[in-house]
Amino acid sequence: MKTNVLMVCLGNICRSPLAEGILKSKTDSEKVYIDSAGTGNYHVGGLPDPRSIAIAKKHKLDITTQRGRQFTVQDFDRFHHIYVMDTFNYSDVISLARNEEDKKKVKLILDEIFPGENVDVPDPYQGLAEGFKNVYRMLDEACEIIAAKLKDKN
Repeated sequence: MKTNVLMVCLGNICRSPLAEGILKSKTDSEKVYIDSAGTGNYHVGGLPDPRSIAIAKKHKLDITTQRGRQFTVQDFDRFHHIYVMDTFNYSDVISLARNEEDKKKVKLILDEIFPGENVDVPDPYQGLAEGFKNVYRMLDEACEIIAAKLKDKN
């Protein structure tokens, strides 16, 4: 059985598409399905931010096939693990949870690096390209840990 992983940020154009692309590059697509979504509906159907595309391309990842979509309650049924980028996304996703089982699936992605510290991946949308580089580094480190855990499980 495949393990399904969802990455979630606010608009699904900066952080979560990068996290999706990074984790896909570190896992076996036969064993792990990875997607991303936003808690907001601002960019549904749109491409990732050009700066996310550029930083991914710099690391030999192509995220241009991704399209923005909004997180739904049904995602709790489709995904085993839901990684959110910050505490606001966490609150938004948890508010849609129907039960404790749903809530247990949701985790801050940087808890993989900093367990229990509630560290946010900063939203680089309003900033400069340097912010996207920093976000990429953080997500790459977290996704390395996630990929290793998924490999052990499969």
